[in-house]
Amino acid sequence: MLKKFFTAVGEYMILLGKSLQKPQKMRVFWKLFMREINDLGVNSFGLVVFTSIFVGAVVAIQMFNNFDASSFPIPPSFVGYATKAVLVLEFAPTIISLILAGKVGSYIASSIGTMRVSEQIDALDIMGVNSPNFLIFPKIIACMLFNPLLIAISIVFGIGGGYIAGILTGNWTENDYIVGIQMYMPNLFIYYAFIKTIVFAFIIATVPSYFGYTVKGGSLEVGRASTQAVVWTMVFIIISELILTQLILS
Repeated sequence: MLKKFFTAVGEYMILLGKSLQKPQKMRVFWKLFMREINDLGVNSFGLVVFTSIFVGAVVAIQMFNNFDASSFPIPPSFVGYATKAVLVLEFAPTIISLILAGKVGSYIASSIGTMRVSEQIDALDIMGVNSPNFLIFPKIIACMLFNPLLIAISIVFGIGGGYIAGILTGNWTENDYIVGIQMYMPNLFIYYAFIKTIVFAFIIATVPSYFGYTVKGGSLEVGRASTQAVVWTMVFIIISELILTQLILS
């Protein structure tokens, strides 16, 4: 089992080395890059917005209930600040990345895996094309550039969801919530959120690509590889979050 794991790690690193090279034709790369931006980023916009609004509302309501049950008087404006802090530190970069790992990761693994079992990748290799660079590098750049934008959008709409929750429930006033989200928060929290996002985006692009690229067999194996890709992507995201939290916030 351990030998199999280290073999997979070695294959992953070799695949990365082939992927992270200068594209053979920049014109072809930019065309692929724009397609990946649409497939991996733009198509995830609706899911990110929908999830962020409702989770932002839930977080704000939970914060209000916790503050209201406290034995110490806590100003209602802290609902806005606490909601913003939770969204920036944990929800937006981590939970949204886990959601994208399921949506985007399965798409990447299945699309590359289908090309592998249908021998399209073999045809690229025979023609002298660097197939890892051709298939994976545009996905890496697209995820690392567009995912931070998705996280920023998630933070904004999550805060908006908390604002809407206040209007609907009447538990806190609009002015209190706005004052809360305007409270000072260390810039380190913002840097931490987007550094995590970039690392997670790299994992989301590369781990499923590895599983898709190395799949063997037929369509059944492609489905299994997609499932494994999502599971291992989530595992590596959680592990990398622990490491980054220790390095940046400790």
